[in-house]
Amino acid sequence: MPALTPDTIRTATETLSLLTDYLRESPDPEEALALVEPLLDEYTGLPVQLADTLRALARAVQDHPDTPRTVEVGLLITDLRTAAWEQADEHTLHYVLDGLRGLYGSAVATEPGSGWCR
Repeated sequence: MPALTPDTIRTATETLSLLTDYLRESPDPEEALALVEPLLDEYTGLPVQLADTLRALARAVQDHPDTPRTVEVGLLITDLRTAAWEQADEHTLHYVLDGLRGLYGSAVATEPGSGWCR
């Protein structure tokens, strides 16, 4: 795996921006669904990944020896963890996919555990 850099993360967000622009052009719903399905997967989708990332960031900040042990820092860490829980709750969006698959008779289905989630 290549080293992560701010640029590699920006590339991922730019890809999401391209997807959004594409979806605004009113593509075929089945094609749009196929493109969005990996983002909303209940195990590896964006809500789950972002929640994991926020928890990992909170842990990295809290565990670093140079992090000040102040009330303000404690509140920031708590806010990160709260945001992580809120993101994790969004995993229910995958149920919307089930409804859309039924609506469009999509044969596309995601395999649990097929992503990079740890």
